[in-house]
Amino acid sequence: MPAAGVNPLAEVALTHGDLAMARRYADEAVPLLGGVGRAVALVARARVTIAQDDSEQAERDAHEALAVAVAVDAHIATPDALECLAAVANAATSHRQAARLLGAAGALRQSMRIVRFKVYDASHQMMITSLRDGLGDSEFETAWAEGAGLTLEAAIAYARRGRGERKRPATGWGSLTPAELDVTELVRQGLPNKDIATRLFISPRTVATHLTHVYTKLGLTSRVQLAQEAARRG
Repeated sequence: MPAAGVNPLAEVALTHGDLAMARRYADEAVPLLGGVGRAVALVARARVTIAQDDSEQAERDAHEALAVAVAVDAHIATPDALECLAAVANAATSHRQAARLLGAAGALRQSMRIVRFKVYDASHQMMITSLRDGLGDSEFETAWAEGAGLTLEAAIAYARRGRGERKRPATGWGSLTPAELDVTELVRQGLPNKDIATRLFISPRTVATHLTHVYTKLGLTSRVQLAQEAARRG
């Protein structure tokens, strides 16, 4: 089955080559949805922004999609998120990282029986060709196999480490770590610290520490403000 839990208007617009309309549909869908539907909408927007050469937005959306997937323990959008991050890594000439992410995404697609939207197949094959050219066939196959051998949890952790290796800004949404994004998403959903701790397998004190860091980075002073800003951000 394709990774679709929402009306795929962005994909339809992409099929017709209308990037502006695809972005509009994607931007409209993200703030309206929660849970796994939000993750699907986020990766759809990441796909659109990759087509628009906006790697920063694509990376943010793909990582947030992973955070949502972890928070709700539903991974229908995870292979797409990993492929988006592979595209971002490829654009940054991190070819080995990109090949590993593609290998991980491919293995997850096979095990979960998740089919890629046809509109993305051409760009996927172009990326594979680019990576083979950049790495050589042998290195590409090795990196792909390394990614394919990762468990779901290890693949997500690897994707997140890749983001951590690049410099984050000191403030703003782009400064939040993957763990802070996980906590923020659950605050947006209305969960108290105790439930967030249970969901993420951490202590309530650690949740409180993450929230303190989030408030500082975003210039906020309360949980209500954070929930409102997270919802507004979409």
